[in-house]
Amino acid sequence: MDLKKRLKMSFFIIIIIPILLITASGKAIITYQLNSIQEAYDVESDTLQVITNPLQILNRLTRDVFNRIKLCAIKEPAELEDMSYIASLNEEITEKYSFLVVRKEDQFVFAGDEVMLSKIKKSLPKFGEYSTEVDGGIYVGGKHPFLLKQQDFYFSDGSEGTVFVVTDVNTLVPQIKQSAIQAVVSFVVIISMTAFLLIMWLYRSIIRPLDTLKKATKEMKEGNLDFSISGSADDEIGQLCQDFEEMRIHLKELIEVRMQYERESRELISNISHDLKTPLTAIKGYAEGLIDGVADTPERQEKYLKTIYTKASDMSVLVDELSLYSKIDSNTVPYNFSIINVADYFNDCIDELRFDLEVKNIRLGYEYSANPDAKAIADAEQLKRVINNIIGNAVKYMDKKEGRLNVRVKEISNFIQVEIEDNGAGISRKDLPNIFDRFYRADASRNSKKGGTGLGLAIAKKIIEEHEGRIWATSVEGAGTTMYFTIRRWMEKKPDKKLDKPVKEGRVKIKE
Repeated sequence: MDLKKRLKMSFFIIIIIPILLITASGKAIITYQLNSIQEAYDVESDTLQVITNPLQILNRLTRDVFNRIKLCAIKEPAELEDMSYIASLNEEITEKYSFLVVRKEDQFVFAGDEVMLSKIKKSLPKFGEYSTEVDGGIYVGGKHPFLLKQQDFYFSDGSEGTVFVVTDVNTLVPQIKQSAIQAVVSFVVIISMTAFLLIMWLYRSIIRPLDTLKKATKEMKEGNLDFSISGSADDEIGQLCQDFEEMRIHLKELIEVRMQYERESRELISNISHDLKTPLTAIKGYAEGLIDGVADTPERQEKYLKTIYTKASDMSVLVDELSLYSKIDSNTVPYNFSIINVADYFNDCIDELRFDLEVKNIRLGYEYSANPDAKAIADAEQLKRVINNIIGNAVKYMDKKEGRLNVRVKEISNFIQVEIEDNGAGISRKDLPNIFDRFYRADASRNSKKGGTGLGLAIAKKIIEEHEGRIWATSVEGAGTTMYFTIRRWMEKKPDKKLDKPVKEGRVKIKE
């Protein structure tokens, strides 16, 4: 769920749900209290009446007692002079927050609640000032409000008498107070629980991921790239966490690649230093021999000069190879792709290589089984470099007196496959997966005979990959190695549109 939906959901939770819960709880509280009122006071009334006119409910509480007092005043007023009878009536209404007061002239001869009477006696009306009908009453306000019912009568001696039924309004109906208290408590509890659940939900879905993201940022700031974070992609924060995790992984990979590159660079410098030091030492030694006159004959002088020239050429090859790989690695080598006839191209290559290999006592075999008219898309110069690097590497590690190289050209599906097999020293199983890595050399001893930068096969791999092919090797240690590489075959009827596009900086040209 995205943040927009969560905000809408939060609005719904914080507004709608409390309203629904408060409404439901209020209805339950009112229903319960109404039932309680009906049971406690033996009255029936609807909800609106209880809430809007509670005095009417209080008025009904003393209705029965006041009606009896009214009848006595009319038929048998003498009974109202009997204080025991008055006391019994008072007991009936005491539990209904009411009490009786009997006044004779200006004297109070009976008071059901002396304390309350002392507070309200000045507010009681005089004889004949107020007369109530059955079930009637008046509200008397002030500091101590009360509900009053008054019945006048005459004592047997002719004195004026009044019976008052007083109901304490301050108490109202306890159930109404309880309803109000319960409603307030329910409101507070519902709002608190809703807010708590909403905060927990937001914390788990927003705050906690942000805290994790903050912690991860701090870890990255301190250089710890192993601290991973996870998040659901259901919302923006989860997507941010995933993007952050991908950034962390990418950054870690970049740093690891950079560190690997620095290690390889240091190794390269060390290798180059070693490989340059050997010919430089030889050049220096032979030059000193010429200067000191050690080469005192023309033949020896010529030998010294040829040696100096050979060592200088070796140094030039090392520098050129390093420069080439630097360009290939930075993708700045211009490729000139064209459509070549495979048979003609490899016939020319074999003719050039045959003589050089025979001088080194290596027999070269050649087998062409592809279509004689087969064509391929390739940069002829760079492809020749691949062949020379592979064969040069084979010659370097040839340990047999009579060396043998077999070159086979095959047509497999949409590719031309080239196989170069030798009977040299072979490559161990642990070294075989690494032979195409830059600066890697299976020969750890780095003797002068086999030296080199370890870039030959790495350069070959780069070039083949630019031809949309692949390169690999199989080897049996002590028996020999077979190198394989493929290049894409030219399809005259259905040209590959992808190959019509420039490979590097618009410098690719396909021509026939």
